[in-house]
Amino acid sequence: MSYTETTQRSWGDRIKGAFGGVIVGIVLFLAGTFLLYWNEGRTVKTGGAINEAKLVTVAMPDISKVDPAFSGKLVHAFGQAVPQGEVVDPIFGVSLNAIRLSRKTQYYQWVEHSKSETRKKVGGGEETVTTYTYKKEWTSKPVDSSQFRDPKYRQSFSNLAAQGITRALIGGDYALLSEVGANFVLARFDDETFYAPEVSFGAYKLSESQKRGVGGSTPLTLSISAEQKKSIFERLDPNLIRKPALAPASSDEAPEPENKLIHVENNTVYVGLTPGSPRIGDVKVTFEHVPPAEITIIAQVVGDTFEEFTASNGYTFSRLNMGKVGIEKMFADAKTENTVIAWVLRVVGTLLVIIGLGKVLAPLSVLADVIPILGTLVGVGTGLVSFLLGLAWSLLVIAIAWLRFRPVLAGSLIAVSVVLALLPAIRARKQRQAA
Repeated sequence: MSYTETTQRSWGDRIKGAFGGVIVGIVLFLAGTFLLYWNEGRTVKTGGAINEAKLVTVAMPDISKVDPAFSGKLVHAFGQAVPQGEVVDPIFGVSLNAIRLSRKTQYYQWVEHSKSETRKKVGGGEETVTTYTYKKEWTSKPVDSSQFRDPKYRQSFSNLAAQGITRALIGGDYALLSEVGANFVLARFDDETFYAPEVSFGAYKLSESQKRGVGGSTPLTLSISAEQKKSIFERLDPNLIRKPALAPASSDEAPEPENKLIHVENNTVYVGLTPGSPRIGDVKVTFEHVPPAEITIIAQVVGDTFEEFTASNGYTFSRLNMGKVGIEKMFADAKTENTVIAWVLRVVGTLLVIIGLGKVLAPLSVLADVIPILGTLVGVGTGLVSFLLGLAWSLLVIAIAWLRFRPVLAGSLIAVSVVLALLPAIRARKQRQAA
């Protein structure tokens, strides 16, 4: 089922909002302009650092021993990244020999979704109809159902109560409370990533940034002991789970509530009664790890480890690829990546400029909305003007940046443009002289 709300905005309120948006538009316009200019400098300097690094990179064929001859040099090397010591998750007691161990938590919650439709009214007012729908979903964090718009889902079908979990199912030793004063989840665990204390690369060791750059994450098949289950169970929310005043007379009769609530399958620890049929408040925690892996690096040797190469322009460069990758491909990929980032930021900067201009011109269409069809026409016109002016301004900023960062190329382009612009006049003059 869905829940619908209708809101009204007067013409005066819309005008106030539109003029207030002008300041936001100016900020977006300036931010886009700065991004476009800065990006051209970043692109040129990053490209220069890549080219400089390529000129000085040397192959290091043997990483089995620390060779002082390579100290301070930028090297291209291939080998096995091997963790030294175990990586440990202290909460779940999971430990293994891996480069990285990652824990990700999800919560089964009611989630609110909304969809709005706005209609203009004669006189400049505006009516917005918003439809809210609700679904049970796995989310990355608990959802505050007290903010739901539908009163029914804010109360009876909320995330505030332990829905459907009874004392009988839990057993006599522990009981879940049926009502609580906060969003209901059986437990809260932060997403965390743990790294091996040290990762060797032959006789060398990877830097912290290189350690984090090793990929190839795979699901970790878990083996959780009874003691680990009890430890996890004890971390469940004490406001939800309590011991009764009278405990069983014999410890042999005491049930094991952790076996009812803590389930382990493959790479997942599930906290809840029925993993195959999740209930509000259930929690699942998944684990992935990065095992020893073959990698190729380009980095500067410093003693028995590595650091980024700093080019003469102050920009840094280093690369880490999975598997065995040739030096030419690694530098080609670096240049491609730089180009892609440049175009992405150009598009983002241009959009910021266009959107900013659109907000600056927005009051014109709102003023004309006293007659809806007139406001629509003005809106189309201001949208087109914003697009054309924003695009022209963005190209101008990029051209100015090129004069600063690529003067030779910019000068060549300007010269070609001038020649092309003058060609018709030159041709017409020659025709007159010939006549």
